[in-house]
Amino acid sequence: MMNLLDTSAVLLSLAAVFGYINHRIFKLPTSIGILLIGLVLSALLLLLGNQWPWMVVEADAFVTQIDFNETVMGVMLSFLLFAGALHVNLGDLRDQKAVVAILASAGLVVSTFLVGTVSYFVFQWFGVNLSYLWCLVFGALISPTDPVAVLGILKKVGVPKSLETKITGESLFNDGVGVVIYLALVGLAAGTRESSIMSVGDLFLKEVGGGVLLGAALGFIAYYMLKSIDNYQVEILITLALVVGGYQLASAWHLSGPLAMVVAGLMIGNQGRLMAMSDTTRHHLDLFWELIDELLNALLFLLLGLEIFVLQWSSEAFSAGLILIFVVLGARMIAVSLPVIVLRKTREFSPGVIRILTWGGLRGGISVALALALPKDALDESGRQAILMATYCVVIFSIAVQGLTLKPVVNRLLGRS
Repeated sequence: MMNLLDTSAVLLSLAAVFGYINHRIFKLPTSIGILLIGLVLSALLLLLGNQWPWMVVEADAFVTQIDFNETVMGVMLSFLLFAGALHVNLGDLRDQKAVVAILASAGLVVSTFLVGTVSYFVFQWFGVNLSYLWCLVFGALISPTDPVAVLGILKKVGVPKSLETKITGESLFNDGVGVVIYLALVGLAAGTRESSIMSVGDLFLKEVGGGVLLGAALGFIAYYMLKSIDNYQVEILITLALVVGGYQLASAWHLSGPLAMVVAGLMIGNQGRLMAMSDTTRHHLDLFWELIDELLNALLFLLLGLEIFVLQWSSEAFSAGLILIFVVLGARMIAVSLPVIVLRKTREFSPGVIRILTWGGLRGGISVALALALPKDALDESGRQAILMATYCVVIFSIAVQGLTLKPVVNRLLGRS
């Protein structure tokens, strides 16, 4: 069993080599390039396993000993959400609050229900025996857009500012809401939670409301500390402590850590940036968190490419996963139509807004992490692997196909040459 330092050394080395190969040869966006190279090499290794069985065994052992769920949800996510929220303008977000709120709440619930309902019949069609509740769990873990994937791609697409704020705001907030829905449904499916509206509402209020309040409180404390000094090294250290300590505190109190980090990041990135930092601090703070963002993005997408080793392949689950790619896209289109239909009479929307929001709703590592976290004692292994396979199919298609084609799709819909 490799220790943490050995594992980190291997992952960083692979990310650096894959990143170099991508930059010199393929010239894709760094994260997507690393993901695809890792995915292709992993697939080749599996296909050529008869010639080099020892390599497959070693690679499988290495990937299996990595706790993907803990790595993503417990470590990476806090840094990535904070770094993403730092650069969201609160004024722009306030202008789009109605759209973001509908997408991150009602839109998420609609998508969860639609995907869960259709996936139940798809799985049954291919002989995968999953109850309706577990299919709803799949709908809950695959419906939230992934802020890591979305923010990484949007930087290079050049969508109108209002549209960028809608997509970014939704991805930051629906992650926390989606995790709460996922936890509630897993509890119901596993029989560990009461099937009452009061019980689910209590969980939602505590996780979401508590996470927002904790993020605001921690953000205010950090803001006060930043405002009282002018030393960029210490100020960066304060933001680092805010993320690491704040996320752990939220987890200990069973509050939404993702929402806490988003709220804290918005406060530091807006009031903190304008009123508590010197130009020197802003410069160094931005460089530090940009580096953290890029590094963790590279590692996360590398892990996604390597996670092929944890899948138990079956033609039935794979076929169901391919069909569910289009089910998820269809549910996404219906869900994003909600705010446009509700708000069309009171505000203008960019041309092709529904199609851009649909195609730009990328799924990523968070969905895979939630799928891997499904309780083994409450769900039989064949059903768990079917959900994991379907999740992996949707995520890889989302990042590799939607991510790479988002810019030309946006340009065509906006009438750009």
